[in-house]
Amino acid sequence: MAGQYTVITQGLVNVTVTSSVNTFGSERRFQKDLSVLELKGKLELLTGASSGNMKLELYSKDSKLICAVDNDEALLGSYPIEDSMRLHVVDSSLKVGEFEDVSKVEKFELDEEEYAKRTDSVRAFKERNKMGRFKDVDPAEQKRIEEEKQRKEQEEKEKAEKMKISDRCEVSVPGQPTRRGTVMYIGYTDFKPGFWVGVKYDEPYGKNDGSVKGRRYFDCQPKYGGFVKPDSVTVGDFPEEDLGFDDGDEM
Repeated sequence: MAGQYTVITQGLVNVTVTSSVNTFGSERRFQKDLSVLELKGKLELLTGASSGNMKLELYSKDSKLICAVDNDEALLGSYPIEDSMRLHVVDSSLKVGEFEDVSKVEKFELDEEEYAKRTDSVRAFKERNKMGRFKDVDPAEQKRIEEEKQRKEQEEKEKAEKMKISDRCEVSVPGQPTRRGTVMYIGYTDFKPGFWVGVKYDEPYGKNDGSVKGRRYFDCQPKYGGFVKPDSVTVGDFPEEDLGFDDGDEM
């Protein structure tokens, strides 16, 4: 009499879930006794794809297509699914990244005056508890701080006034490589208090194109412009650096 055999497999499977809706994937664990229809319900919450439009594809560890998971009544375990495989969700009715575009999300915003009136804000909490900039300061210490601030601003102004537009310069900011460029702007700005020097760098080491927060201070290519404090700028005979290319290196 032939013996009877029972095949027992692992009840859970770990897979990476990707989709045509999102640009990222995530690792998930599923019961193998889930029906494909039940699985689609879980994937709908995970990916944002509609279970009614959803098509599932099973890929191997090296991203080779194994099969389509297309029978809603079948159990997940009836497919050759193993740990570390990838389950890809396709929903052609949605665009890639549709749920990642935060520009479409309506944002709650308060102007400074309205925010200051709120009693349940972090600012209000700090004011009540005299924390941070709301901390009580000894009048003598406050006077010393103000005098130090004014002295520094005066030094910045005096150094900036010794510069002129079109001066060649070298910029040295702590923690950054020394950069060379041309002075394009000297003076106050809308984005921060104090004196600032606008520089057009020789190489794309900057942060802007000469404009900040909608105001243009000078013109240059994107990533060639930057603003630094006068203390970080030295004007003088700083020609553009030779990068070491000869005629044989030029194409």
